[in-house]
Amino acid sequence: MELLGLHHVSILTGKAEKNYDFFTNVLGMRLVKKTVNQDNPQSYHLFYADAEGTPGTEVTYFDIPGLGRTYPGTTDISTVSLRVPTTESLHYWKQRFEELEIDHDEMTNQAGRNALAFRDYEGTRLMLVADDGEKGVRAGVPWKREDIEENHAIIGLGPVTLTVAEAKLTADILTNVMGFRHVRSYDSMEVYATGEGGSGAEVHIVEEPGVPKARLGRGGVHHVAFRVPNEQEYRYWLERLKQARIPHSGEVERYYFKAIYFREPNGILFELSTDTPGFATDEPKETMGEKLALPPFLEPRRAEIEANLRPLDI
Repeated sequence: MELLGLHHVSILTGKAEKNYDFFTNVLGMRLVKKTVNQDNPQSYHLFYADAEGTPGTEVTYFDIPGLGRTYPGTTDISTVSLRVPTTESLHYWKQRFEELEIDHDEMTNQAGRNALAFRDYEGTRLMLVADDGEKGVRAGVPWKREDIEENHAIIGLGPVTLTVAEAKLTADILTNVMGFRHVRSYDSMEVYATGEGGSGAEVHIVEEPGVPKARLGRGGVHHVAFRVPNEQEYRYWLERLKQARIPHSGEVERYYFKAIYFREPNGILFELSTDTPGFATDEPKETMGEKLALPPFLEPRRAEIEANLRPLDI
């Protein structure tokens, strides 16, 4: 039983309106679900993805107004990358970032792929990586927008980079428990892959001993989730973590997927999430994200929840 790749990453924002503007109007991703944090229904939870809300293309944000800044360090998901088709696409995005005055670096190489690092309005450390015909986990379906050329659109999640104090501890969990394999070393980075491999199925580890732990705030990455194809294999992973004596959340019903949460030994929060049933389970695919969606176990509280949510002009 293999994890298929990355499922989603979840990040914190102090200003959902600007966050929405950045991910939809700057990056051209689709808001596929406007819902609430199920653990705190007074807070919005926004899901951005490809045109169809495909697992492996999702970046989600918890809205926490007034949140302080992030202080980078160890125990940190230090970079989230997004896939684009080609190196030519990186040139396209660099020009777009310059025109829109988006903070970005020069193009570089990230573990063997051409890449372009940039930041959103809250300092989230993001990176575009070029597929350039590489084989591996399938990309998503571009969300069509008139102002973004479809052949350069974002098509899913690329690797996440973990900055940790002791790389071996994280590597042991990835390889001995989660079934990842070491595929290469690149400068000070170790690269691990699962499933079909490729950009959408990699974790990159950077070791920085002696560096203080990160302090999570706006723009900081809360957790990274990995893809479990279905409920049958989800049961396998519940038992797998139990046998490995890894403390975990147990079964968590998120309605759009089932989840299991646990911390790897350096303290980074991991999640295992099913591909099924998906975001179109409670709204037509054509209109996903247009209205406030609540899972069935919160629907009876809709009036109360809507009354306690701040107005969100998006």
